[in-house]
Amino acid sequence: MGRKFFVGGNWKCNGTAEEVKKIVSTLNAGEVPSEVVVEVVVSPPFVFLGLVKSSLRPDFHIAAQNCWVKKGGAFTGEVSAEMLINLGIPWVILGHSERRLILNESNDFIGDKVAYALSQGLKVIACVGETLEQRESGSTMDVVAAQTKAISERISNWENVVLAYEPVWAIGTGQVATPAQAQEVHFELRKWLQVNTSSEVAATTRIIYGGSVSGANCKELAGQPDVDGFLVGGASLKPEFIDIIKSSELKKSM
Repeated sequence: MGRKFFVGGNWKCNGTAEEVKKIVSTLNAGEVPSEVVVEVVVSPPFVFLGLVKSSLRPDFHIAAQNCWVKKGGAFTGEVSAEMLINLGIPWVILGHSERRLILNESNDFIGDKVAYALSQGLKVIACVGETLEQRESGSTMDVVAAQTKAISERISNWENVVLAYEPVWAIGTGQVATPAQAQEVHFELRKWLQVNTSSEVAATTRIIYGGSVSGANCKELAGQPDVDGFLVGGASLKPEFIDIIKSSELKKSM
């Protein structure tokens, strides 16, 4: 199969400099599988990117939580892909549901962001996922397919894209998609990629799960054949993030 397990930690809008130093210290001390087994990426707020980059262990990588849709300029409050590259930040999270829902970022806008970030040399964690209302109305796959389509129409190379399925109703709520629910959507997303991009893209693109992932539920989720890792929210600020990274060992033995 050959898809390396991927664990991302999205710190969201949290932390002081002192708290960030403590989190980094915990991560640096953690005993985790090697880079051959798992790719680990943490995503601090913009203001702490430099601090984390200068102090984080070299086998963990860093993502920004967002970037602007085109070249920088007169866009107050935004951070461009070029700035991130200049800082040596290799990854960016785009399309997170909090930005889709709170800041009204559309599928097309996110598709444009993904394409531009890739064109500048960033790697992208692209998020898709449905709301509770959409799930209850039976439109989960229609929603995530439309979100994915807006990306696939704008890019030809998926090599530097990780797709994160994050059901909105499970983010920060403590309500987790069951392993079967997660596997079902991941399987359908992979099938969508096969039909709409290529068999190679479908087979090699990592599809990770996000939504109240914890040390308690990560092993069962990691055991699903189409779950290639996690995008972790609240638990990425706690020592249990190390346990979540360790769940990659389960995949290696499958």
